[in-house]
Amino acid sequence: MVGSRLWELFLDSFGKILLPGLTVTIPLTILAFSLALVIAVIAALVQFANIKGFQQIARFYIWIFRGTPLLVQLFVVFYGLSRVGLVLEPFPAAVLVFSLNEGAYCAETIRAALEAVPSGQLEAGYCAGMSYLQTIRRIILPQAMRTAFPPLSNSLIAMVKDTSLAANITVTEMFMVTQRIVARTYEPLLLYLEVGLIYLMFSTVLTKLQRIGEKKLQTYAHKGG
Repeated sequence: MVGSRLWELFLDSFGKILLPGLTVTIPLTILAFSLALVIAVIAALVQFANIKGFQQIARFYIWIFRGTPLLVQLFVVFYGLSRVGLVLEPFPAAVLVFSLNEGAYCAETIRAALEAVPSGQLEAGYCAGMSYLQTIRRIILPQAMRTAFPPLSNSLIAMVKDTSLAANITVTEMFMVTQRIVARTYEPLLLYLEVGLIYLMFSTVLTKLQRIGEKKLQTYAHKGG
């Protein structure tokens, strides 16, 4: 009887947990990671080019967001800024914090990838009559992004799981929905294992896409693309 009840609860709650995963967790991840990549590329290029002033700003930003907990950042933006008159809705606040936090980590990944490109590539661009920006855009950055693809993919997978922290600022994503079901059914073990399984499903799909992307990049590189 107990086993049958738990199985029914599992089946009944699966769709209720999966739906916010598809409508909130995944969109939150995609939006935040896309913004994070933009921020990361800018911060990495500023450091790579040694642009005085902006380089210090980029390093300060990276220092702050890599050196403080993500949960604290969420609380500062959502709860703290409201005390000074800046009120953000939960979802936009989560997108902002996740993008800034992830951007700091990705910036270091991309910076390392840029520095791994042989310096002769930059000189080759100059010899071909390209400007510095053209050389960076057409030669250096594409090579660096191929190098950075695996660690950036790992960061994306990690972000999917980190979005569970958004429940702390009332974003109705998978983990918060699970907590509400637990409060009603008093079955924490089953339900937390269930939401963990769904996170695992999402991560597995992204891992397979990562491997496909890596193989295509390897093929492209071998062809001399």
